[in-house]
Amino acid sequence: MRHRGQTKLASIYLVCILLTIITLFPIYWMVIISMRSKLEIFAGPKLYQTSIFIDNYYRPLFKDIYGKFLINSLIIATGNTGLVLLLAMFASYAFSRFRIFGSGTLFFWTITNRMAPPAAFILPFFLIFTKIRLIDTHIGLILLYCIFNLPFAIWLLKGMIDVIPKELDEVAAIDGCSILGTIWHVILPVAKPGLAVTAMMIWIFSWNEYLFASIMTSMKARTITTGLAEFVTIIGTNWGEMAAVSVVCLLPAVIFLGYIQKYIITGLTFGAVKE
Repeated sequence: MRHRGQTKLASIYLVCILLTIITLFPIYWMVIISMRSKLEIFAGPKLYQTSIFIDNYYRPLFKDIYGKFLINSLIIATGNTGLVLLLAMFASYAFSRFRIFGSGTLFFWTITNRMAPPAAFILPFFLIFTKIRLIDTHIGLILLYCIFNLPFAIWLLKGMIDVIPKELDEVAAIDGCSILGTIWHVILPVAKPGLAVTAMMIWIFSWNEYLFASIMTSMKARTITTGLAEFVTIIGTNWGEMAAVSVVCLLPAVIFLGYIQKYIITGLTFGAVKE
C-alpha cells in the first residue's frame, strides 16, 4: 500500500516536471535565440549557447527607438494600474457596503464591458479620442485601458471586501473615522493581498495589450508590444533582435510578480469562502 502511494506521488511529480518543461521551453528557446547572430540562427537548431551576441540587445534598445517604447509601456501600465486600483477600491466599497436600488444591476452592467469583443469599440473610441486630442498620448491609453480594466478590478475587489466584517466599519465609525478613513485604515490593510493580485492582473493586461495600442498610437506613446511587429519586414524577420526585445519585455513582469508573490496565494483565495 505504501509502495503504491509512493509510485502515485512519483508519477504526479513526473507529470508536473514534464508540464513545467513544456511551459518554459518556449521562453528558454527565445533566450537562446536572442544570444545568437544571424549566421548562428540560420546555421541550424542547437539547444545550448556558449556566447552572447550583445548587439541584439544593444542596437534596438539604445540605438533604435525600442528603449523609448519600453519606457512608454512602463508609464502606461503603471499609470493605468494605479488609477484603476484607486477608482475600483471606492466603487467596490460602495457596491459592498451601500445597498441602494439598482446597485446589483449596475454592478452586473459594469462587468458586461469585458464581455464584448474589443474590436467592436475601436471605431467609436478612435473618433472620440481624435476629437479630444488624446491620440498617441500616454494619458489617452491609460484612460482607454481603464474602460476595460476597471470593471474587472471592481468585480475582483468587491468579492474581497464582502468578506470583511461590517463590524470593523462600525468600530472605525465609533472611533471617529470617516468613510475615507475607514477605507484607508481598515479596508486597505485587510484587503492588501487581494489588492496585490488585482494590481498584478491589471498591470499584465495593460502591459500585454496590443490591439488598441497599435491603433491609438503612432510614435510618441507607442508601446513595446506593438514595436515588436516592426521586426517583421518585407525582406525577412530579424529573429535575434525580436527575441532580445521579447526577453526584455518579460523582465518587468517577472520583477513585478516576484515582488508581490507573497500575496498571490492569499489574494487568490481571499473571499473564496464566505462565512
